[in-house]
Amino acid sequence: MRLRIDLAYDGTDFRGWARQPTLRTVQGTLEAAIARILGGDPRLVVAGRTDAGVHASAQVAHLDLTEAQEHRLRAGRNPDPTALAARLNGVLGAYHDVAVHRVQVAPEGFDARFSAVWRRYSYRLADRTTGYDPLDRARTTYVNAHLDVEAMDAAARGLRGLHDFAAYCKPREEATTIRTLLEYDWHRDERGTLVANVKADAFCHSMVRALVGGCVAVGEGRLTPAHLAEIRDQLQRVNEVKVLAARGLTLTEVGYPADDLLAARAEQTRARRELGSPAESA
Repeated sequence: MRLRIDLAYDGTDFRGWARQPTLRTVQGTLEAAIARILGGDPRLVVAGRTDAGVHASAQVAHLDLTEAQEHRLRAGRNPDPTALAARLNGVLGAYHDVAVHRVQVAPEGFDARFSAVWRRYSYRLADRTTGYDPLDRARTTYVNAHLDVEAMDAAARGLRGLHDFAAYCKPREEATTIRTLLEYDWHRDERGTLVANVKADAFCHSMVRALVGGCVAVGEGRLTPAHLAEIRDQLQRVNEVKVLAARGLTLTEVGYPADDLLAARAEQTRARRELGSPAESA
């Protein structure tokens, strides 16, 4: 049995998603909770492997149960797999920095990572216009300048499309940096906080935070929107584009095709990954 798990977490005190010996990670924490209930050595597969300090409001993972784990699930007080969400939250405890929203039997062909067709992130910035709010410090990056959101939005829109984003990624050996940036825009919310919406088929390492850093340079007047496209097309990282802090970044949505297309999408994506284009943390 394969289960789909929808969850959220505050990444502040985690060293990222991926399980690491001796370090507190989201995957390690959640797998330990699953093991307490179902036993064995559970291994989660996730849609987007977030870095240390990055948050998620709508992360998706899947879990393949062994026969023994499925037996324990079925033998429990409530054998319905959907009840596992409440049991996991009970093990995690009140006010935990991970919450499981729902657990369900995955459709045929579903793969949390390879079936995904896009991921969406948001990035929150406060500037001198809004001021620093200590209550938002865990999820908002502060920039000590008055930022021009219209210029930042124009710069972001000019980066969209299918391109090689090597200039906005930390390189990984044998991993391509070609991505399709489906959406990228900026606005101020009702409180004046600057919010980026960033959607792509997949992201390479630190891509969103570098894209944000480029737009901040535009908002400060150090670069123009045209400069960001020129930097992208030169395919080399430059000092003018900083990778901003993880605290402002949140994975907000993962898109999947219709159920009858899940297996085909997973096969197609897996073939691309084998050619050297792993989806990395953003």
